[in-house]
Amino acid sequence: MTREIQSAKDMEALALEWGFLPFFKNDIPGFSVEEHTAPQCWYGAEDDDWAAWDWKGPVASAGTCVYGKLFWKKAGFVSLEWFPDLANLRRDGYDFDARFDDGLAAYKDKELYDAVAQWGSLQTGQLKKLCGYGGKDGKKGYENCITRLQMQTYLNVADFDYAQDRYGRPYGWGIARYTTPEAQFGYDAVTAAYRRKPEESLRRMLAHLQKLLPQASEIQLLKLLRG
Repeated sequence: MTREIQSAKDMEALALEWGFLPFFKNDIPGFSVEEHTAPQCWYGAEDDDWAAWDWKGPVASAGTCVYGKLFWKKAGFVSLEWFPDLANLRRDGYDFDARFDDGLAAYKDKELYDAVAQWGSLQTGQLKKLCGYGGKDGKKGYENCITRLQMQTYLNVADFDYAQDRYGRPYGWGIARYTTPEAQFGYDAVTAAYRRKPEESLRRMLAHLQKLLPQASEIQLLKLLRG
């Protein structure tokens, strides 16, 4: 695993090749964008707007990978080839409304999910405002809810929006824009593995990752997949 990421295209290519690609270094050696990015691209330079932090947006919006907090409550990519199996496992046969109706999702999660589903996509700030988060008297727990919805594969990050200077040039940190995988990739693509039992999806993904990551234990890989 000696691939080096020097562009958004490299990042996308590695995510598609492996199928699963966490953004940050983790307990499985060599299994992250961070470890495979050229140092000058990871940290960037003062005059370099296109370091790895900025590349994740173009990859997330390219239509080939799902991006969000999908691994250990941290960010990463899953290719569209493998995401249906991950969704089948994590959702355990439930679309979000059915999960809520069966008492398996909190009302605060439903508020966030419904807002994103209604509008198609929303920036973090827009979503917080619509659902009453922020300020002295606002609701608390937004990060826990939005992370849980991503880990369960009901929401993902479609892209990152940037502030612009008076010349129309982007600057600063990107603001996450959330959507549902179904809105970004289509219902049929996202639910393509629903014909399989969740445990079958787990076995398929586990076999793939055991070949890809011989340095990882089965316990590590099961934790990665089950979330």
